[in-house]
Order: sequence, then structure tokens, then C-alpha cells
Amino acid sequence: MLFKMIRRPRQQSFEFTRWGGKRKGAGRPRKDGRKDKGVPHLPRAALAARFPVLATWRMAEGVWNLRSRRSFRALAPALYAGAEREGFRLVHYAILGNHIHLLVEASDRVRLMRGMQGLGVRVARRLNRLRGRCGRAVADRYHARILKTPTEVRHARRYLLTNAQKHYGVEGPDELASRVALVVPRTWLLRRVE
Repeated sequence: MLFKMIRRPRQQSFEFTRWGGKRKGAGRPRKDGRKDKGVPHLPRAALAARFPVLATWRMAEGVWNLRSRRSFRALAPALYAGAEREGFRLVHYAILGNHIHLLVEASDRVRLMRGMQGLGVRVARRLNRLRGRCGRAVADRYHARILKTPTEVRHARRYLLTNAQKHYGVEGPDELASRVALVVPRTWLLRRVE
């Protein structure tokens, strides 16, 4: 009987590529084209009613310079109208070229989120009406820092008042930052700084 010799297939070698895994630039590209990651989508820290919060909003790419008179005339009514809501209070603000700094009080994390959301809608509507368009005006989630000591609150207040001097060379008090409180603060820390 003749046996036919069967050749076994040889095992192929496997070459490792540099695809996959955690690395810089991995993942789906952002829709807005920005390279930085923005504010991460992580749960916010718990907030007690006795602590004020320094919040920062960055505006979208197509939004005009917020430090112009025209933009400020559109923004001021939105900030004043949204200054006091149930469990949320906007105490101070500072308007810079492409972002806004806010010093706010909230009774808890949910009230902070709802208050900032409502204020963001007001700001976006006013800016879009000014530009004659619709769409996104606020680029990303707000960045929030809970202020727990009198020193932190004092530094945050000074930061709001002097940030334009640092970035734009504005001499004296900045007219696009609130020198007096929009509403009377309830937290002891903000009342002490006033």
C-alpha cells in the first residue's frame, strides 16, 4: 500500500503591531476638532451648601470675543437674570475673551448642575441672537473648583478681578468683572471676603 505523504502546515509567525491599547491620540476624534480633552466626564465631587464654587466656561470656536461691548451688552442681562434660582446663586463673574469665570453658591451638586445648565442656556441664546445663528455657544462642560477655606475664596476673588490685567494689560479695575456681588452671598466664606 502506498502512503501519500501529507505535509503538515507550519505555524505562522505572529507579528505584533503598534495598534490598540492606551496611548496618546488613541480613540475616536473629537467632533469639534479640538485637540485637548476638555473637562472629563467624571462624577462631580460632593458639594456642601457652605462652600462656594469657582466655575469656568469655555466658549465654542465661532463665538466672538466676549470682551467686546456688543458681547457684554448681550451677556449682562443673561447673567443678571440667571443670578438667583432655587438653590443656586451667581455672586461674581469675570468675562474674558473666550471664557467666563463665575463665583457661585449652590445648596448641593445637583442644584449647581441645574443652575449652571440654566445659566448656560441663557448665555447661549443671547450670544446666538447676537451672532444671528443657532447652535452651540458653550464649548464644553463647566470646570468647577470647590473653595473650602477663606484663603481660597480670597484668591479666587482676586483672580476674577485681576485676570484681565494679566492677559490683556487692563489698568485698574476690570469693567467686565463684577466688583460688587450680583446677589447677597449666603455662605460665610463669601460674606467674609466681601
